[in-house]
Amino acid sequence: MSGWEWASAVLILTGCALAFTASIGIVRFPDTLTRMHAATKPQVVGLILILVGTGIDIRADLNVWMLVLTGLFTIITAPVVAHLIGRTAYREQRHRDGFF
Repeated sequence: MSGWEWASAVLILTGCALAFTASIGIVRFPDTLTRMHAATKPQVVGLILILVGTGIDIRADLNVWMLVLTGLFTIITAPVVAHLIGRTAYREQRHRDGFF
């Protein structure tokens, strides 16, 4: 195995470990806001590491640009989705507490 293959394997395995810890956090955390944190931070970083590792592995192929587009789409949409989920959870909690 060359140095590029080792780097690719390390990045992919690290990304898989981060995505796995994010999935455990989603299942184990008690409320919506902490679950949202587990779903956005390590999941996005894990996916980016997996995409970079895969891009290194297929660096001579034209499909690398699809990986770049996937990463950009994830980086752009993850904060928006997290904001909408957090806002909805906050509004629902206030509604249950009788503030409205």
